[in-house]
Amino acid sequence: MSECYEYVPHRLLRRRVRDIASGTEGVLMAVVNENVSDTGIERWMELAYIRNASGREFTTAVTNIEPTVDR
Repeated sequence: MSECYEYVPHRLLRRRVRDIASGTEGVLMAVVNENVSDTGIERWMELAYIRNASGREFTTAVTNIEPTVDR
């Protein structure tokens, strides 16, 4: 995979979000437009980097995130 990426501004940066696909909640740390292809043909995707309660970060598609309701 190529090491090509760029940071993308997002309205939910540094706010609590939920990954719809897994149900996991955390803080949105970054949104990156990244080449996710492992072939010679580029495939770009916006990925959300979310830090969960344990401090570990995971990625999901930006379209899978939603803001959480403050409790």
